[in-house]
Amino acid sequence: MPITILASIADLNCVMIKLYITDDQELYLEGLTLLLSKQEGMTVTGTSLTGTELLDKLPGLDIDVLLLDVHLNDINEEELIIRIRAQKPDLKIIYLTMMRGTRFIHKLSRHRIQGYVLKNASIDELNEAIRVVSDGGEYFSKEISITDTEQDFRLTITVDDRKVDEILSKREIEILTLICKEFSNADIAAKLFLSISTVETHRKNLISKLGVNNTVGLVKFALKNKLIE
Repeated sequence: MPITILASIADLNCVMIKLYITDDQELYLEGLTLLLSKQEGMTVTGTSLTGTELLDKLPGLDIDVLLLDVHLNDINEEELIIRIRAQKPDLKIIYLTMMRGTRFIHKLSRHRIQGYVLKNASIDELNEAIRVVSDGGEYFSKEISITDTEQDFRLTITVDDRKVDEILSKREIEILTLICKEFSNADIAAKLFLSISTVETHRKNLISKLGVNNTVGLVKFALKNKLIE
């Protein structure tokens, strides 16, 4: 076999899938980075803890697949994907989430996402998802049942009630409690020493994360899960 052909085969074998990870849980981010760095044919080129940091770095990123936490504290998930698509319309994205329902798949699929993987998935499943998406396919966690109708999407349960404290941060629970006590955004901001815009973002994220439509839905969720009396 000619040397040039051998060299070409070697180059193909050395092709790496370039990954970038954004997640606001630092320990999870570091652990996932370490695990994926050990996978054959993959390299993690960088990470971000916030959506803002990701957007700042995005123009200069040369990556194949973005692994993105559905819920980041600093920016709404739909606003983030819109801004990502404005910069890199063809970027392959796999969302990482604790949500088992299809509400967010339906909401975000309008912006051309390629994958949706549960955070408790095995490294083998995530490995498979990355390879499928990198090759131009789509991958959705096996534990997520995708339905066909708009009504089915709305009725799908998105939160595991037994793991509320894993889905909501301490800050989100604190803000949810104050919302249920009829505090305004301005009142919450003053009480927690936050900006009003930060509180507004938290409120929007709570509504989106818990799969409800408004403040009444937040109150019902809090009552159901005994976050308030």
